[in-house]
Amino acid sequence: MHFSHLQYLPLTLPFFSALVFIFLVLAALIEVGILRYAFIRIGIGPRVAIFLLLATLIGSYINIPLTELPQRHVIAGQTFSYFGMRYTVPLLVEWPGTIVAINVGGALIPFCLSIYLLAKHHIWGRGILTIACVAIICHLVAYPVHGVGIAEPIFVPPIATAIIAVVISYEYAAPLAYVGGSMGTMIGADLLNLDKVQGLGAPVASIGGAGTFDGIFLTGILAVLLAGISQPTLHPWKPR
Repeated sequence: MHFSHLQYLPLTLPFFSALVFIFLVLAALIEVGILRYAFIRIGIGPRVAIFLLLATLIGSYINIPLTELPQRHVIAGQTFSYFGMRYTVPLLVEWPGTIVAINVGGALIPFCLSIYLLAKHHIWGRGILTIACVAIICHLVAYPVHGVGIAEPIFVPPIATAIIAVVISYEYAAPLAYVGGSMGTMIGADLLNLDKVQGLGAPVASIGGAGTFDGIFLTGILAVLLAGISQPTLHPWKPR
């Protein structure tokens, strides 16, 4: 498989366009100040938040190959529906196996930001607990989809994450929501189901890509907002 064949949108164009629209609305609300403090509570500035969300969308197109799994039957050049979402299967050219890749927007960027938030707020223990709880839920609802890989209901990760984050730490619910939602979804839905990928006939199994990117992206928006609505403003200079 040529490297260019690994690069594709994780969702069909109409659904991906909907995520872009959500981003534009969110960016506008941040610029006029309505949601500015919601992201400050997470531990990042509003302009940085806009940049990271945009980078997440753009990075969702980029997959970095990690390894190859042998495959007897591969489905290519089709779209599949699951829980109302339509996922794109990349076109495969003369390749009998499944490539395991990592998505830049749905995995690498959330991972780096999660490590930053855990270190900034000194919430390693609570963060790991939140990740574990969300990972268990995502693993239970994740489902192998033939030709796509692993998929899950789009609104389960953000809603579950918001509730878990508030219960574990009311004060730090916002950063915990992002960390737990993105990392928990990635671990529970993708990493813990890698053993099921080989028999699904998917040409590319992308960690944080098709099947879970929509949940991870919306978790970064919806879960943080849900968890941050009733949360007092965090003060980074406040002694821990």
